[in-house]
Amino acid sequence: IYTEGPLSKRGVRVITGIGKYFRQVDKNRNGFLSQAAFKKALKVFHLEMPEGASLCETDFESLWLILDDSKSDKVDDGQFTRAIFGEMNEYRKAFVRKAYMKLDFNKTGSVPMVDVRKCYCAK
Repeated sequence: IYTEGPLSKRGVRVITGIGKYFRQVDKNRNGFLSQAAFKKALKVFHLEMPEGASLCETDFESLWLILDDSKSDKVDDGQFTRAIFGEMNEYRKAFVRKAYMKLDFNKTGSVPMVDVRKCYCAK
């Protein structure tokens, strides 16, 4: 994918935007996107191959093989995020665990949205 200039200048916005876009176009609400939907997302965010590139489809197929590591012909948001950012380091994992422990008031292992709303304000 041609990301040299465009992605390096707007990386975080693009990555978070693609995640949001994935959730919007996920009509089945199953967390998966098809190859066609992923290709469309690249165009929407102007991450398509440069015009006239002879390996456009080959490059896209290579990218798809990386993302669809389960060979299921679909990719989920988690697979996409891990492919772009990699696995979380120990510091980030500890931070997430600490935040989760604060949210899980009853220590049930799940956090309903009502509990999240009690602790989180997006303002």
